Amino acid sequence: MPIRPILNDPDFRIIAEATDHVVVEKPAPLLVHPATPGNPPTLLDGLSGLLAYEIANGAQLSIINRLDRETSGLVLIALSRKRARMFHMAMQERLFLKRYQALCLGWPEWQETTVDAPILRLGEIRYSPIWVKQTTHPNGAPAQTSFRVLEQLTSNSGTRFSRVECRPQTGRMHQIRVHLADLGHPIVGDKIYGFDETCYLDFIASGWTPRLEARLGLSRHALHSTHLSMDLEDEHFSWYCAFPEDLLFQARGKI
Repeated sequence: MPIRPILNDPDFRIIAEATDHVVVEKPAPLLVHPATPGNPPTLLDGLSGLLAYEIANGAQLSIINRLDRETSGLVLIALSRKRARMFHMAMQERLFLKRYQALCLGWPEWQETTVDAPILRLGEIRYSPIWVKQTTHPNGAPAQTSFRVLEQLTSNSGTRFSRVECRPQTGRMHQIRVHLADLGHPIVGDKIYGFDETCYLDFIASGWTPRLEARLGLSRHALHSTHLSMDLEDEHFSWYCAFPEDLLFQARGKI
């Protein structure tokens, strides 16, 4: 496959491309897969258009790591069944390493910590108006995340927040967001796991409004996939994209 130049596209940016895989930087709030009524554009739609020639010649797209709509950063896509199998096996065997960076509220008392707390859907143990909301609970699926404070920051209004590196060892739904909230340092802009979950309910009912912006500071949660890497037999893969400077700038000015 010819290597295309890195594209700066309103939907996504290509980080790396090979004959059997592609890595892109997904922005928020782009969906990865079709999932909501109205068929809004998705990363898969964009990739299908960009790789139309390859698909016509037998390529089969398989998205390996999925990101929430509001999470930005690296997404790995296999272009063949063989490569998809290899990548998925690496994930199952925990050879697929992922790192994220997040802006969280407050200055943690720890420099590094690991949360080992199972996760399940909150509605399984008590009523929740948010069906997708997860929580830590002994009956949940095993979940472990390591955190490291990268810098302590203060917004223009005096609000303390921190940039932290997040290293999930498992891949549960909303894992990083749940574990940071459990530590008392929810991600900046998080509508579900912040200090007021009615932000999410209001967003679903009315969409983004100036009132919501005033309550949350950011229009999306400040979580970004920065690193993906793995070792497969004699192959080593490693990809990186930096935390968005514009997101950090917005947090300084708005929270």
